[in-house]
Parts: sequence; structure tokens; C-alpha cells
Amino acid sequence: MRLLLVEDDDHVAAALSAVLARHGFQVVHARSGEEALQALLPAEKEPFSVVLLDLGLPDQDGYEVCGKIRKRSAIPVIMVTARADVRSRIHGLNLGADDYVVKPYDTGELLARIHAVARRGQSGEDTGPTPLAALRLGPVHIELPTRRVSVDGQEVQLTRKEFDLLALLAQRPGVVFRREQIISEVWRTSWEGTGRTLEVHVASLRSKLRLPALIETVRGVGYRLVPPSA
Repeated sequence: MRLLLVEDDDHVAAALSAVLARHGFQVVHARSGEEALQALLPAEKEPFSVVLLDLGLPDQDGYEVCGKIRKRSAIPVIMVTARADVRSRIHGLNLGADDYVVKPYDTGELLARIHAVARRGQSGEDTGPTPLAALRLGPVHIELPTRRVSVDGQEVQLTRKEFDLLALLAQRPGVVFRREQIISEVWRTSWEGTGRTLEVHVASLRSKLRLPALIETVRGVGYRLVPPSA
């Protein structure tokens, strides 16, 4: 499995590359955003399965690089940063990142996240819930086959996982989904560390749809979708 490591610190990159190589990854190291983008240009070589993107780059902001990657490719991207606040994570996910790892991280956690996003990438678009029809919940309209969402007629741009999460909850309004169930169905993993990613995606959905009460947190259990009255 080929992995593109975007990291400007050679010492960090060397240590991480050694760990990844021991776990079967073929690592290509890019020291800047421009090097990363050049490495992703179409070539005859085997494509990358994952991009591990550090946000502190010398030539471009990592968020900007992520946005450029997403415009040209659907390759899974994991952001790596010391910024632990929820807003930063939401911003990264809004730009199309598939996951977000905060430094200092546990190597086992990082490897689990890499394997999780790689599996999703290998399965194609990974639509999560099977698209059968369109759903209308008050002002929210969800087109499952085309993966489009609109609120009051205005289309809302969602990431793949945000759509999968919303579609899962929307197909059974009012039903409480356990966190473990959501993680299993949307992220295709049982790894408990994905819980933080779930929280960030829920927060992002509430913000993008401008309906904070749409997804209700059921403390100690999980989440449910509460249909708007209008």
C-alpha cells in the first residue's frame, strides 16, 4: 500500500516512515505542499492509498493543500496537526479531509486511522446507507441516489462521511442510533477511537445545515434525528 507522507521535518518523517514501512506501507515523502501536489499528478505508478498531511508546511497552509488535493482527487486524506480545537477539525473536514489526528498521537491510533480510511477508499465512494430514494424532513431535502442535500431549496455541500451520517439518521427519524452502531455503519470499523471523529462530524452537520436541533445527542447512548416542524 502506497502512502504519501507530507511532512517538512525530516527527523519526524524518517521516524514515521520507518514505523509505517514495518507495517507494510510504501512511503513517499513530500516536504512541502507543492511537492505533495506534484507527487499526486497522474502517473503510471501505483496510486496512493492515503495521504498523511501535516498542516504546518513551509510553502502553503496545510488546509489549502487539502483543498487542492480534494479538487483533483478522491484519495483519502488524514490531517495531522497540533491544533486540537473542534473548529480546526471541522474546518479540515469541510475542506474534504477524511480524518484528523492531533499531535502527540499514539502510533497504534494513527495506524488504525490509516487502515480505516484506506479501506473506505478501496471500496469506492462508500455510500454507507443504500441509496433508495429522496427524503424530505421539513426544510431538509436529501437525495440519496445523487447524494445531494438542500435546506429551503439551497444546496448544502457535505463531505462523504457527513452525507453518510445524515442519510443513516434520516432514514429512521426519531430512532436513537448507538454511537457504536453509527461508527460501524458509516466508518466501517469498530475501533472506539473513531468516536471523536463522530462528534466532529455531528457538529459540522449542525453548523452546515444551520439546524442545531436536527441531530439530538442522547447522552450516554448516541444520536437521533429530530424532524423539523417546517
